Amino acid sequence: MPVNKKQRTLGSPWGYKAFYLFIRLGGRRAAYLLLNCVCAVYVLFWPQVRHGCNPYLDRRFPNSVGFTRLWQQYQMVVAFGQVMVDRAIVSSLGSDQIHVSLVGREQLLKVRDQKRGMILLMSHVGCWQLAMSAMGALNEPIHMLMHGHASSFERHDYEKEGGEIKEESPYRVIDPQGYLGGAFEMLAVLKHGGILSVMGDRVPEHEKNRVHVSFLGQQVALPMSAYHLASATGAPIVVITSRKCAETHYEMVVADVIEVPQGLGRRPSAFTPYAQRYAAILEDYCQDNPYQFFNFFDMWR
Repeated sequence: MPVNKKQRTLGSPWGYKAFYLFIRLGGRRAAYLLLNCVCAVYVLFWPQVRHGCNPYLDRRFPNSVGFTRLWQQYQMVVAFGQVMVDRAIVSSLGSDQIHVSLVGREQLLKVRDQKRGMILLMSHVGCWQLAMSAMGALNEPIHMLMHGHASSFERHDYEKEGGEIKEESPYRVIDPQGYLGGAFEMLAVLKHGGILSVMGDRVPEHEKNRVHVSFLGQQVALPMSAYHLASATGAPIVVITSRKCAETHYEMVVADVIEVPQGLGRRPSAFTPYAQRYAAILEDYCQDNPYQFFNFFDMWR
């Protein structure tokens, strides 16, 4: 669970090798069996794992306590672990092991054909990394705002176990730790009618511009960059969600297309209605898929 630096130590090279071994010897079912055991140990004996789940579960299931809460924590960790195992399966056995469908394809292509640029607003739900394969429908390169250390981790999906490149990554990375947070690069992509992907549900540590909205009954801060970029360039925001809906099936959904008026300036309050619209989509997602929301930190602090 990549919650913070301490929790990254929960994974180890030998542990990853064990999963790859189970995948080769027994396939997905064997890897899932190992996963269930590992997750049970984590939830029972690593308090930081339970603590990482609680901020969200406290809001999604405010009345759950005791064994019920422990079971919810376990389901959430297993759901996240299945995503990681599925990514390892794709890396080891090939992309044909997972089927990804796209709901809203025609709407997505209609926005692309307007040639105004496009902001894909993603979230830490389901497995957006695997679901990105559905973005091949756009037939355009996707520029993704992503930290350098995270981008090298995500590129693992496009490498074989030994590090050999098995297919070209569908996205180009813009590092927010670059000059002015990558703002010029992002503006250039959109001004030239390109596609930019950003995460909408987690404020990076360096991000100063935030917009406050209500999410699951309490106020949270969300990054403002997507709405500001949309206002500055006229590019529409396409809200994308993904979910695991069967053992070998992920679904990517075009949840909404948000048009932000141009010339709104830089005041966070000007973007509140559009960020709140996104937060409402995320709330609906959490109602339907309560254990596939993978923000393992306290958004409500």
